Amino acid sequence: MNLFSKLPRSFKPLCCIFALCSSMTVWADRTIIADTALLQQWLAMPGQFHPLPTASQDTWRQAVPQAIRTQYILSAQYYSGKPWPSLPLSLFAEFKRTGERASFEQASFAKRRQLAMLAMGAVMQGGGPLVKDVADGLWSLMDETWWGVPAHYKHNVPLAGDQTVDLFNAETASLVAWTTYMLRSQLDSISPEIAQKVGRELQRRILQPALKQRYWWKTAGMNWNPWICSNWLTCVLLFENDRDRQLMAVKQIMAAMQAFVDAYPADGGCDEGADYWDRAAASLYECLRLLSLATKGHINHADNPKIRAMMAYAYHSYIENGYCVNFADAHKNRMPQQLNVILPMAQYFADDTLKGFAAYIAEHKQWKQRVAETFLRSGNYPTLGRELFFALQCADLFSITPREPLLPDVWLPQLQVMTARRGPLFLAVKGGHNDESHNHNDVGSFIIYAHGKPVLVDAGVGTYTATTFSKQRYSIWTMQSQYHNLPQVNGFDQREGRNYAAKNVKYSPGHISMDLANTYPTEAGISKWVRSIEISETKREKQAQVVIKDKYALDSLIAPTRWMLLAAVQPQCTEPGKIIIGSCTLHYHPGLNATIEPLESVMDSHLKSMWQEGLYRVILTNDDPRLTSLELRISGKE
Repeated sequence: MNLFSKLPRSFKPLCCIFALCSSMTVWADRTIIADTALLQQWLAMPGQFHPLPTASQDTWRQAVPQAIRTQYILSAQYYSGKPWPSLPLSLFAEFKRTGERASFEQASFAKRRQLAMLAMGAVMQGGGPLVKDVADGLWSLMDETWWGVPAHYKHNVPLAGDQTVDLFNAETASLVAWTTYMLRSQLDSISPEIAQKVGRELQRRILQPALKQRYWWKTAGMNWNPWICSNWLTCVLLFENDRDRQLMAVKQIMAAMQAFVDAYPADGGCDEGADYWDRAAASLYECLRLLSLATKGHINHADNPKIRAMMAYAYHSYIENGYCVNFADAHKNRMPQQLNVILPMAQYFADDTLKGFAAYIAEHKQWKQRVAETFLRSGNYPTLGRELFFALQCADLFSITPREPLLPDVWLPQLQVMTARRGPLFLAVKGGHNDESHNHNDVGSFIIYAHGKPVLVDAGVGTYTATTFSKQRYSIWTMQSQYHNLPQVNGFDQREGRNYAAKNVKYSPGHISMDLANTYPTEAGISKWVRSIEISETKREKQAQVVIKDKYALDSLIAPTRWMLLAAVQPQCTEPGKIIIGSCTLHYHPGLNATIEPLESVMDSHLKSMWQEGLYRVILTNDDPRLTSLELRISGKE
């Protein structure tokens, strides 16, 4: 039976409180925040919240197919008996010295991955010998001074007195909370002190500091807000034993969720990119799911149009063949949507496109044969709560027809992102401004895929370092417009900032135009730069093409104008005015000078794993002041 089948889907209009106040206002788009009196009436009392059956209950053996349970158990047994490493102080301190963050994070995430897999296996077994490994893992985590990562911490070493709430100490807290909740009786059989210590540590590390501190992320319109709140809310509902503190925390969390939703555009677009959707809108859904369960359906937003649009971004940004549009700081060019959240989300919102997409993801990732591997790779480390809810519903996948969401046209007017597919070609174009979350200076850039394979692309982002989120961010080449599909004008690139934005953006299906003049500094001497991009298909010739037209006026020509194109397969210059890129042909003005620049030397290991055929910058240079327009055509045949 679907876990949520008994919950009402109809929205119940609620009153709104501002922040922690109980004064009432009305939010036109349907508020997330419940009136204090209603919340007291609806919210499960401390110790009375039972969102999932525990490991002792037969539900798991009845609802999860045997073959699926076996895979979880076998993978957990691989970790059984393995040591629980400590995290060296010197490794933590390395970040402040060098800015390198990957080494500590990899060690920390691997340890949590081990616990998540052991806990999942123990749940599927209903306890058993894996529980002692779980107990050892929990005890080892209790010995860590702080559960976060050094990039989010002001000290060069973790201090017991500073329990700053960041993404990963909140994520660890949720892992610990779910593990203890699911296996409480089995852990108590070893010693009741395990669960008692977990409760004390959750109070000290997340429940108290999150409630008392005015963290910036509580009002943020980006992933930190719902990502942390989803984990904080888990700990509040499962481990907060004081009713007043519980209510105060839930009200704060709902106020934070409200701030997050209010910051989003009506089109539901995620300016952080598809890769962060998994921890932005998807984490918001996790909060909504918990609130719905904890209030027996009284707080339910399955029909909220704005929130539904935020969830639909999962397929609005989808390309084909497992690829997604990767504008901004996307760490992947492959499908970031995680199966263990997208299936329950699809059912909560009754979104048939999401349901078909979930089944397609399962098929594409060969989930039935790789259950545990899919779980282990579902994030920096697996989110146990997500997998538990998913596991109870996973049998539904067997009855859903897989449907790859190949939408012909998508337009997100507030985010100013369009996608279109014609014949073998897929096109995505972005407008917007250069002060978006995880911003790259890339207004007016585009990407093109052919037959589900990358041709002209956005590089994404390499491994995060201290520089990535510092004042030197735009010294990184992947953040610069000259490494996107954009022009460099009089030697100038686009600048960062809210004022550097597209103007006069006009859209119709398969076509977009915008003025890019304001995205460059005044020193570039641009009085007009209108870029129009159109995709079309000639069915008779079984061919599609993308045409990019730039019409511009410069005050003077200080340096040659250069058009940059970033290719994901090595271009071949066959003759003046023609370059072959994969299965596509690029046609350009033969008077331009074309050069090909391999980028392997500036790509780190992460980027190389994304773009396995390499990245190449095509540079088309013009030094003729009489040329005031340019047309590029990229064509592909079926």
